[in-house]
Amino acid sequence: MDLRLSRVRGLLRGPRRTVAAAAAVFVLAGAGTWTAVADDDAPAVHRADRVMAVGDGVRLDTSYFTAGPAGRRPAVLLAHGFGGSKTDVREQAESLARDGYAVLTWSARGFGRSTGKIGLNDPDGEVADVSRLLDWLAEQPQVRLDDKGDPRVGVAGASYGGAVALLAAGYDDRVDAIAPAVTYWNLADALFPNGVFKKLWAGIFVNSGGGCAKFEDRLCRMYDRVAESGQPDPEARSLLQARSPSAVGDRVKVPTLLVQGQTDSLFPLGQADAAAKAIRANGAPVHVDWIAGGHDGGNMETDRVQSRVQEWFDRYLKGDKGADTGPAFRVTRTGGVDTTDGQALLRGASADRYPGLESGRRTIALSGREQRFDNPAGANPPAVSALPGLGGAGGLARLSSLGVGVSLDFPGQHARFDSAPVRDDLRITGSPTVTVHVRSTRDDAVLFGKVYDVGPDGTGQVLPAQLVTPVRVGDAKAGEDVTITLPAIDHEVEKGHRLRLVLASTDLGYASPAAPAEYTVSLKGDLRVPTAPGVTTAAAPLPSWVWWLPLAGVLIAAALLLTGRRRTATPAPDPALADVPLQITGLSKRYAGSADRYAVRELSLRVDKGQVLGLLGPNGAGKTTTLRMLMGLIAPDAGEIRVFGHAVRPGAPVLSRVGAFVEGAGFLPHLSGRENLELYWRATGRPPEDAHLDEALEIADLGDALARAVRTYSQGMRQRLALAQAMLGLPDLLILDEPTNGLDPPQIREMREVMIRYAAGGRTVIVSSHLLSEVEQSCTHLVVMDRGQLVQAGPVGEITGSGDTLLVGTDVPVEEPLAEKVAALPGVVSAVRTDDGLLVRLDADGTAARLVAELVRLEVPVSSVGPHRRLEDAFLTLIGGSA
Repeated sequence: MDLRLSRVRGLLRGPRRTVAAAAAVFVLAGAGTWTAVADDDAPAVHRADRVMAVGDGVRLDTSYFTAGPAGRRPAVLLAHGFGGSKTDVREQAESLARDGYAVLTWSARGFGRSTGKIGLNDPDGEVADVSRLLDWLAEQPQVRLDDKGDPRVGVAGASYGGAVALLAAGYDDRVDAIAPAVTYWNLADALFPNGVFKKLWAGIFVNSGGGCAKFEDRLCRMYDRVAESGQPDPEARSLLQARSPSAVGDRVKVPTLLVQGQTDSLFPLGQADAAAKAIRANGAPVHVDWIAGGHDGGNMETDRVQSRVQEWFDRYLKGDKGADTGPAFRVTRTGGVDTTDGQALLRGASADRYPGLESGRRTIALSGREQRFDNPAGANPPAVSALPGLGGAGGLARLSSLGVGVSLDFPGQHARFDSAPVRDDLRITGSPTVTVHVRSTRDDAVLFGKVYDVGPDGTGQVLPAQLVTPVRVGDAKAGEDVTITLPAIDHEVEKGHRLRLVLASTDLGYASPAAPAEYTVSLKGDLRVPTAPGVTTAAAPLPSWVWWLPLAGVLIAAALLLTGRRRTATPAPDPALADVPLQITGLSKRYAGSADRYAVRELSLRVDKGQVLGLLGPNGAGKTTTLRMLMGLIAPDAGEIRVFGHAVRPGAPVLSRVGAFVEGAGFLPHLSGRENLELYWRATGRPPEDAHLDEALEIADLGDALARAVRTYSQGMRQRLALAQAMLGLPDLLILDEPTNGLDPPQIREMREVMIRYAAGGRTVIVSSHLLSEVEQSCTHLVVMDRGQLVQAGPVGEITGSGDTLLVGTDVPVEEPLAEKVAALPGVVSAVRTDDGLLVRLDADGTAARLVAELVRLEVPVSSVGPHRRLEDAFLTLIGGSA
C-alpha cells in the first residue's frame, strides 16, 4: 500500500483573515531558493523552503514553487498522503509551477519535518492549518487575488491529502476548486463499514503514522479501545465522522474532480459516490474518474491523472474555457497484458453524466437451498480477499483484473448461491444488491458478502478487485432479512460464465465475533446488478507488438548485415579454454564521452562448468554493462571475453551457445505459451529438433499453463515462460538479469529451483540479482563488483566465511544461567543471548561439532547451528559505503 498518495471554522469566516493572521506567526527558517531547469523550453522552477509556526508550538515544513515571468497567477495547495511528506508531491508541484501556478506544499502535522500530533485532519488542527497557508498565499506578490486576503486557489491531494482538500473546501470559502484522489468522504464508514471493524487497514494506518503515540491522545485511546474489543462503539464513530468531509458536505460548493481507485479495499468507490452526490446537490460541477489502481495496488495512472488535474485547474482557476476537463464520468477498464512490459492493458470508458452505482439494474436469478455454516472460535482461520499493504505496482486486485483467482474461502465457513450461465457478455458497473435471511445461534453475527465470476467449467472463480462487503446483523438470533449492497466494481462477465454469491463468516481484513456460532442463510430475492448502459468504451488500440515486431525484424536484419563483415576479424579460438564457459580478461568500458570514467575497469574472472554464479554489486557497479558486453550487445574498449574459447563479438557464432533472460521477454498475448516459444524458435532459423523444447519446458515446470493464452498468465508464470525461452536449445551458458523481479516469495522459490535444475545438467548459469538471500541460497560461486572493478570472487562459503562466531537457534528463549554455563564450556570464548537463541564465539580450539555435543548435554533446546556471518554482512563489508 501506499497511503502517501498524498476551516478554519465559523470564527475564521468573514473576519477570519485578520484573526488567522494574528494567530499564526510565520517563521522563515533555513529559507532558500533553488532553480530546476527541465529543458531549453521549460521555465526554471524556483523553490523556497520555509518553516511556518501555526500556533500551539506546531511548525509546518513548507515549500513554495514558482516559475516563469513576474506577475500574479492562481495558486495551488498540494497535500501529501498519509505517512508521507511534502517531498512526495514535489514533481507534481514543479509541473504545476511550469504551467503557470504558484504552488505551496507542506508536510502535515506529525509527518516529515513538521511537528505536532497527527489529528486525522482535525478541523482545529490540520484543516485550520490549510486556512493559515491560504492567509500566507494571499500575501505573496505572485498570487492572483479574488479579494483582499482571498487568493485564487485550488487544493489537490491523494488519500489523506485528498480528504484535506475536501475539508478545506467545506471550512474555508476562499477555496475555488479541488481535485481529491483515492480518499474518503466518511472515515467512520471507511474503517467501520456497516458496524464492522476494518482491523488490518486500521492497524496499517497507525503503524505508518509512526505508532499510536504519534497521534492525538483521544485518537490513540479510541484505536486501542476498538482494536481490543474488535467492535466500533458510538464514540469512535462520532470522533471519525467529525473529521470527515461528510461532516461539512453541504458546504462543499466548488468545482470538484473526484478520482477514485477500483482496486481499493480501504476507500472503495462508494466513498467517491457519496461525495459526488452531496457536492452535486450543492450545485457545483463534479466529474468522477475511476482509475485502475488504488490502495491495494494496480496502475495509479499518475501521468494521466495529473494532466487531468492540471486541465481542471486551468478551467476553474485560470478561467480557460478551452481546457479539456474530460468527460463527466470516466472509468479505466483492464483487458489482457502488454507483453512488452507486463503491465495490464488499459482502455477508457466514459459517459456525459455520472451514472452512480445503481444505473441500469438487471436481475440475475440465483439458486441454492438454505445453508448452515460455522463462525469458528476466534474467527480463525479467516477467509482471504484483499491483503492490505500487499499492493505495489501489482497487488491481488491487479491479478483478479487479469482473470487470476487468488481469494480463499474455507469449507464449512461460507454459503454460496450460483446463477445460470449468462447468455451474453455482462458488464457490471456499480454495486450489486441482494436480500438474504440470516439466523444465528448467537445475537451478534457478521457476514462478508462477495460476488465471484466463475468460469464455464465451474472453476477459475475470480473475485473482482478482491472486494468484499461486511455486514453486522444485530438481531441474528431471532432471524432477520438483510439487504446487502455489495462492493462497487467495473467488471465484465463473459458469456457462459456464472455469478456466485458467497456469504462467509470470516475475512482476514476485518474483526469478526470471536465466539463460535452457527449461521443459517437463505435467499430472499435475486441478485440485482447495475450495468450503466450510458457508459461507452473507447475503441481498443492496436497492441504494441503490431508496431514493434516488424520494426524489430528490420533492425535485427540490419544488425546481421552490419556485423557480417566483422565476424571475419574475430580472433582464433583458444583450444585451452574449449571447456571453459566464460573467461574474462582485462575487460574495460568507459562511459560515453569520457576518457577516465569507467563503467567497467580491468575486470578479469573465470566461470567453470556446473557453477551457478551470482554477480553482485551496488547500483553503478558495472554489472549490467558487463552482461551487455558478454552477450555481444556492446563492444569493450579493452580486454576480451571468451566463451568456450571463442572471442565474443557482436554476432559471433559462439553466442548460439548462450541463452539470455534480460528484463523479461515480449510475448504475443493471444497465443499460448507453447505457441510463443515455437514462433520464437522458428524466427532463429535453426532446425526444430535443436530447440529441445520439451526439455526446456520440463525444467521451467509450466505444466498445463502452456496451452493457455499468455494474457491469462500471472507474473510468475510469465517469468518462467521467459526463462524457458532463454533455455531453448539448452544453451551451455545461461545469463539471467534480475530474474525474480516482480515475483512473490513462492514464485521466487520456484525460480530458484528452476535455476538449480538447469545447472545440475553440467551447464552454467550467471545470475545478476539484488536479492542477497536468494543469491546465497541458489548460487555456488560469487563475483562482487564495485565501481566497475572486481572486489572478490570465489565460492559462496569462502566469501561469507564460517568465521569463529556461531548462531545457535533455540526453540525457546535461553535463560541467563544456562547461557553462563555455555560460556564456561571448553573452546568457548563467550555466549550471548539473542532473540533467536545464543551467539557463541569459539576460540582457536573450539569446533562446531564439539559445541553441539556440549549443548545437547546441557539440554539446550537447539533447533539450528550456523555461521553468524551472512552474505549480506560479507557484501556490505566488501563494498564499504558504496551501497
